[in-house]
Amino acid sequence: MTANFRTALAAFFLLVAGVAIAAAFHTPSAAMAATTTAPAYDKDGKMLPPTKYREWVYLTTGIDMSYFPKPAGMEDHSTFDNVFVNPESYRSFLATGTWPDKTVIVLEARAAQSKGSINQHGHFQAGGIMDMEVHVKDEAHFPGKWAFFSFDSAGGNGTLIPQAANCYSCHTAHAAVDTTFVQFYPTLLPIAQKKGTLSEAFVKDEAAASAAK
Repeated sequence: MTANFRTALAAFFLLVAGVAIAAAFHTPSAAMAATTTAPAYDKDGKMLPPTKYREWVYLTTGIDMSYFPKPAGMEDHSTFDNVFVNPESYRSFLATGTWPDKTVIVLEARAAQSKGSINQHGHFQAGGIMDMEVHVKDEAHFPGKWAFFSFDSAGGNGTLIPQAANCYSCHTAHAAVDTTFVQFYPTLLPIAQKKGTLSEAFVKDEAAASAAK
């Protein structure tokens, strides 16, 4: 083996090692870039739209669920509410039975249709999004830890719903876990029951409902 050949071979191995080290340092950055589910806001405090939330963990779908009676003239119209949560928070809930900081829960509303294609009865979801709301846990931003944002579209920024709105008091008074309606999330309610994280308010509601039967 000549000196020139040994020098070239050593340079080759140094190059390979350098590429490997660079890749090792680059990997965490790439992973962080892919993790874009944390809440973010613009300079005016509006919430940036969660990207690709339909690729998050699906929690449930409700139909015609509301705090209030239907408005007049809307009795024959139905709405599906689909709920998604960012994957990191879902995994944390499975482990602890409650939600970590930076939890983002998205509710999208879609109109129900009954006639279309070969469907003869029942309802299916229309293509367009009628409404979207986000329930976010961000302890550094909100005194009550949680806040609600309303979005006019899935691509626009969300407006903060004032703390005096009914949704805050209703969630505080009736939510099963940490101001969230886990009682309507069939895959998570058993987790909360097992972990002992159900709220006192929810337990009292359930006891009252059982006594009234």
